[in-house]
Amino acid sequence: MSPELIALHLGAMHPYEKVLTLLLAFGPFIVLGAVIAVRRRHEAGDQAGDQAGDGADGSPAVASRPGPDRPTAP
Repeated sequence: MSPELIALHLGAMHPYEKVLTLLLAFGPFIVLGAVIAVRRRHEAGDQAGDQAGDGADGSPAVASRPGPDRPTAP
């Protein structure tokens, strides 16, 4: 059997099938890029807050969650 015959054994794809195939192929990468962008923005905000000192007396703000450079207990 020739490769062309194998590729076309079910016929041409409908437009909605093409869209679903493209979403399945590229959707996870788009979601991953969005997650990375949101996390980088969040981390940049944490670093800016740590440097500015958000406390009323000029002391650093308490972290909302522990990180690798922040212990869990004061």
